[in-house]
Amino acid sequence: MPSICRDCLTDFDAARRCPACGSPRIASHPELFDLSIAHMDCDAFYASVEKRDNPSLEGKPVIIGGGRRGVVSTACYVARIRGVRSAMPMFQALRLCPDAVIIKPRMAAYVEASRAIRAMMEEMTPAIEPLSLDEAFLDLRGTTRLHGAPPAVMLARLIKRMRDELGLTGSIGLSHNKFLAKVASDLEKPHGFSVIGQAETGDFLRDKPVRMIWGIGPAAQASLDKAGIRTFSDLLRWERTDLVARFGSMGERLYHLARGQDKRRVSRDAPMKSISNETTFGEDTSDPDILDGHLWRMAEKVADRAKAKDMAGRVVTLKLKRHDHSSLTRRVSLREPAQLADTIYRTARGLFDQVGDEGPYRLLGCGISDLCNADAAEVSGDLLDPDAHKRGKAERAADAIRDRFGRAAILKGRSLR
Repeated sequence: MPSICRDCLTDFDAARRCPACGSPRIASHPELFDLSIAHMDCDAFYASVEKRDNPSLEGKPVIIGGGRRGVVSTACYVARIRGVRSAMPMFQALRLCPDAVIIKPRMAAYVEASRAIRAMMEEMTPAIEPLSLDEAFLDLRGTTRLHGAPPAVMLARLIKRMRDELGLTGSIGLSHNKFLAKVASDLEKPHGFSVIGQAETGDFLRDKPVRMIWGIGPAAQASLDKAGIRTFSDLLRWERTDLVARFGSMGERLYHLARGQDKRRVSRDAPMKSISNETTFGEDTSDPDILDGHLWRMAEKVADRAKAKDMAGRVVTLKLKRHDHSSLTRRVSLREPAQLADTIYRTARGLFDQVGDEGPYRLLGCGISDLCNADAAEVSGDLLDPDAHKRGKAERAADAIRDRFGRAAILKGRSLR
């Protein structure tokens, strides 16, 4: 059986240990050298960067996140053993792991590490689809002749370089499509190297829970549970037309994924789906001035990012989270795509007013989605708001002044609330 040592990169027929260096870290699979679609996922990335930069943290439970009222961005594996998970409320994480070292995110350090990893990937293939700072799909088809080694060897080399040169580790999933590559990368974390071949796809998936499908959250899982669908075997019993009738476009996707089919290409320039910003308050609040000030600042940040990317959104979304962690989400489709902070703010404010007094709130967020090129943004103006055009011109002028003299050159009064 084709095998590779993940420490010295020697390839050989299957054995318990590498015949060259004696390492037990072996990757073996009948299709090891035939597969070329991979998913690389760094291991507890933020926490690993912190431990690398501060060796005194080694062996300690580390949680990256905000204050007691925030949420966990990520946790090292020592903390995960205690039950801490990403997106968990910080107070709950501290209850599970009271001796944890809490560190505020240092995004500049994480971006720098991510760029270094990306540069290593670029040396292997141009077909890279980043999902976040710490994970990406890679398509290594056609690279064997270029590098003189099959994709599996190149991927093992990537992880070794990350460890030796950057002090960071990652897990590899290798398969024949993106869905299975991502599934594989989660099988043996941390320091994993897992392979799902074409011949074994059906048998591998059959008894697995459908929640392993990327994107199946609590709401979708509840809908599937109602239909008696908990495993891939359950999905296989459904006709395609019935799945589509019951679940819409998700039903079509489920039909194919149940059979291990995924025709999506690794796309270097995958389109951005939304732009958003949110904040968790130090204390729950119903104060209308405080909430309004935050909403304006978030609309400005969303607009700044949209302008920087020359994009606009056809949908504005408002997100609220109450003191008991229950969420409220409201969205509205616009007649014309929006890019201006004024439009985003006024639309989100209208959604907030519709919610009424259901606070106090612990979190507030807003954003735009259904993105398009900014050429189509706010062309004809709002006939019901004749001053909208004037405010738009004023905002563009203020942008130009800030570009020249800095962000603090012009501030709106509501942003000081």
